[in-house]
Amino acid sequence: MRPLLAAACLLGLLLGCSAPEPDQAGSTVPVASPEEGGAVSTAPVPMDDEADPAAAVEPEPEPDEPGIDWSPLELVPDTASLSCELDYAGHGDGEPLQAFDRETLAGALEPCTARGVLRLRYVGKINGGFVQLVQRVTHVADELGIGKRVLDIDSSGGMVEDAIRAGDGIAESRWTIWVREGAVCHSACVFVLAAGDMRMVSGRVGIHRIIRMSSTATTRAELNRELRVVYDRVRDYLERNGAATAMADLMMAVPNRNLRLLTANELTLFGLDGINPAQDDLDRLRLMRKCGEDFVARRDAFARAFDASCKAPGTDLETLNACGLELRKQYRFPDEVCPAESPLSEFDALLAAETPEQAAPRRRDAGGDDARPGGDAGAP
Repeated sequence: MRPLLAAACLLGLLLGCSAPEPDQAGSTVPVASPEEGGAVSTAPVPMDDEADPAAAVEPEPEPDEPGIDWSPLELVPDTASLSCELDYAGHGDGEPLQAFDRETLAGALEPCTARGVLRLRYVGKINGGFVQLVQRVTHVADELGIGKRVLDIDSSGGMVEDAIRAGDGIAESRWTIWVREGAVCHSACVFVLAAGDMRMVSGRVGIHRIIRMSSTATTRAELNRELRVVYDRVRDYLERNGAATAMADLMMAVPNRNLRLLTANELTLFGLDGINPAQDDLDRLRLMRKCGEDFVARRDAFARAFDASCKAPGTDLETLNACGLELRKQYRFPDEVCPAESPLSEFDALLAAETPEQAAPRRRDAGGDDARPGGDAGAP
């Protein structure tokens, strides 16, 4: 080892820094203030040695009428907008929502009923307001019969317990989650990402240690005991949503003043990109009964081809979607018997209304008729 490199490694050990990792490894970067986003936990935890960690505070029970709190809601400084278009590059994100009552949301979503597709763009923290927003949009979409939903998120993180509450609702409501180029999904946002039926990631996803803001711990042992309960909740949440519990172990090793950026391989390894494994198991049983064995075999083959042919580091979401739309033709999708269950079916109503001039840029992004572009991106 060269003297300069040896000295650098020694200095790194003394300062708590790690040696440079290979290009394919995840990188760790500093963050300005963990409290500004982060993965913050404030829920009380049992401190009795005999307490069952699984009995830790669960999300608050939903109110009556079916589970929605319609009291006044403000998101400032966070922003949310609704669009019936998935082509954000061509159509933007829609007008920012100024109110979040039932009538306003119904008015914003009414134009989406014709195609049965909505996209909720959210830029901000994961907090109680975000939980209410997702609950309300889901509820109104159910009332209007809008079955294809995309959460287009850009968040530096927030509250762990709120992320779990939102994620459990998303997991039961058939949402696809996008982290598009230029966007981030850091810290507590990763729990939201884990919940989607389908996850499309072109932006940065990062994790670090959970911060206990309401702790009364005075020793390292007491703090670790509290965190053990919190991480048990997190592992349980990840497990029921098809993500790898190993991600929780990696989180514990990253100081909350830093951020570990996950590579494409790690996103796949932790179950945070592509089809949600837990939902895929459930869908497989349902689709086998409804659409037949051949449909399921073609769907699986498409997913493998998409991963192999379309996904590449740095690919923007628009190109991934264009790629997937071209690739699926090779697997006879959309299916005649089960079009709504076909991969990327949320695009079908939009494509049906597309003119040849509108289709040309998408086909160019996909590389033309012979392209092998990207994305089993949509909700199955």
